[in-house]
Amino acid sequence: MLEYRGEIVIVSSKDVAKLAGVSQTTVSRVLNTPDLVKATTVNKVLKAIEQLNYIPNEQARLLVTSRTNTIALLSGPLHNPFFSDTTAAIVNYANSKGYKVDVQFVQDEELEHAYSKILERKVDGIILSCILYEDPFFERLKRLDIPFITFNRKHQSNENFVEIDNEQAGYIAAQALQAVGHQHIAYVGGHLTVSTYANRFKGALCALGEAVSEKYIYHSNTTRTSISEGVDHLLQQSTLPTAIIGASDSIALNVIDELLKHNIRIPEDISVMGIDNVELAAYEQIQLTTVGHETEKNLGLIAITELIEMIENKKNSCVRITESVKLFNRKTVKHLK
Repeated sequence: MLEYRGEIVIVSSKDVAKLAGVSQTTVSRVLNTPDLVKATTVNKVLKAIEQLNYIPNEQARLLVTSRTNTIALLSGPLHNPFFSDTTAAIVNYANSKGYKVDVQFVQDEELEHAYSKILERKVDGIILSCILYEDPFFERLKRLDIPFITFNRKHQSNENFVEIDNEQAGYIAAQALQAVGHQHIAYVGGHLTVSTYANRFKGALCALGEAVSEKYIYHSNTTRTSISEGVDHLLQQSTLPTAIIGASDSIALNVIDELLKHNIRIPEDISVMGIDNVELAAYEQIQLTTVGHETEKNLGLIAITELIEMIENKKNSCVRITESVKLFNRKTVKHLK
């Protein structure tokens, strides 16, 4: 039976079970151990959860009560230094404002379970960097009426995000290589279901034009294994690329590591360009040429500042921030002319 508290409808697991035509025990299993439940049953339960806007925890009843001074952060994986940089900035700023931060680091394929976990307890706001471009979870967040913001990635609705100009970043990266004489330019990117990678790829293609070759394009899941396979693919071409664009600094750094394993010198044999300008890129032993935020301000810091403003001042206006980018010219690109 649905319970009303003012204008908020409190939904129980019993309601979900009834709509899905399963037991409450099955609902619990889907939420906690979905791998042990038949896929058809999981789909029925998830559909009912979304339809009823169910928050799987009795603490959902506290939605009508006081603040918790807790913020949930759903971040991309720590193997990407971008996320270690932004997580540190987010946690430090939130702590300075009196908030605790519950952090989850997830791969894209783990998102559904991570979304369920993020709603298990009451929080004052949600900040996330792993939203997919067409992710239905975005609409669930809007219906929950909890302040939230995405950073680095954005949803197709074009709402509540902080990003750099990713299309321009891809364009600058490719154009900078062309400007110093590179004609055989390869691109190692991430999945195009993510706005960040889709727009960086779009920008690079715009700069490369007819010069782009399918054999020089490789889209990975950004893991070390996948990037290694991408580098192997490029090195098997009859004409080697003179330069490789990594769609993020994390990808570029892994590309460099793989090239060095093949005794390929950077930039003497192959140049490497990144995008993001993470802190690690500027280290003396790395000196990665990359494209990043023009002012070098941390995207996570911008996003958490906006989120806390939304929480404390009940600010309902939609945040749309796209920061300008520029080239950071260091030592991993060779001039061919």
